[in-house]
Amino acid sequence: MAKVQTVETVSINELRKIIPLIASEITPVIQSEPGCGKTSLLAMMAEDSGDKWRSPADGVNIEGDKYDYIYIDCPVKDMSDIGMTIPNHGTQTLEYYVSSLFNLNSSKPKRILADEFMKSPKLLQVIFTRLFLERMVGDKPLPSGSQIFATSNNAGDGVGDSMLAHAGNRVCIMRMAKPNVNEWLEWAGQTVTVGDKVQARVSRVIRAAVAMFPRCLASYTTGDQNDNPYIFKPSMSSLSFVSPRSLAKADVIVRNRDAIGENGTKVALAGTVGASFAADMAAFISMEKSLIDVKDIVKSPESIEMPRDISAQLMIMFQAVDVLETQDQLTKFMMFVERIPSSEVQGVFFTMMMRNTKSIRLARNNAKIAEWAKNNHELF
Repeated sequence: MAKVQTVETVSINELRKIIPLIASEITPVIQSEPGCGKTSLLAMMAEDSGDKWRSPADGVNIEGDKYDYIYIDCPVKDMSDIGMTIPNHGTQTLEYYVSSLFNLNSSKPKRILADEFMKSPKLLQVIFTRLFLERMVGDKPLPSGSQIFATSNNAGDGVGDSMLAHAGNRVCIMRMAKPNVNEWLEWAGQTVTVGDKVQARVSRVIRAAVAMFPRCLASYTTGDQNDNPYIFKPSMSSLSFVSPRSLAKADVIVRNRDAIGENGTKVALAGTVGASFAADMAAFISMEKSLIDVKDIVKSPESIEMPRDISAQLMIMFQAVDVLETQDQLTKFMMFVERIPSSEVQGVFFTMMMRNTKSIRLARNNAKIAEWAKNNHELF
């Protein structure tokens, strides 16, 4: 059996700090396996700078207070999308006109993401080398302080990524680590506003399933994963698999499962996260309506019946992270948590409370949480 080569990696949170520090002088090219969140780095950088962000999917780039944010979908671009040489009949010369994509009419520095750069047509890669090395679009310089970074999949993923040899020596190639379970759960549990509702990014059904089956976020690059039915592998034939991206995409299916129907939900989930994880999620979906409500638990934390199934316990804990609002509620719920036979399962609740931006304010000042942490410090 071939040995998997170990490659040094950095986390997405490390990258959101590194890129702004170096990307005005050297172009980072960020590689990872599919669906790990590389593209979201541009929005993270905007957030960290206090700039408002709107997805480039709207068809326009973003003019922030400090930077202009420019997204280039490299595989679908050609030379004319970057710039063109136009005749100047007055001088009988040719002049280079830069695409409005780069918003050079604005003097603000640019933050440019060349997404899926290594899937670009080879001729376009040649044009991008000057952008990456000299901060020039054709013959036009970018404003001082402009930052450029690129993303692509690992060359070994077998999805068409390659780079010209001379170009590789002009950039900083870094491998991004796939988010682990705790990192993904922390992100997925953060609250967002959708319409007039404040809710977690990803429903607790999906979060609980991920906590129950952590192999779903393993990486094929870390040890023997040949028998892992959930994840992307270069040798696989299925187009649907679990990734941080596909888990987030599956959320709309889970939230609308009653309207979609049982069979439609199963088929849609299988087509998003793969058949194996969709089947495992079915148990969580079917049990959600029969679970004890957290409101009832805080009324009788020491006497209410404890579910025997670990998946049910996890579902209740993720519900609690979402809905607990007062110190009294948290203290009483911790009485229930302490009755769970497994300290590792209890640890899931503690970890999510301490990493969730909403719940950490409660957890930091709660005596029961502090006592549990002291008694179980060896778990962390």
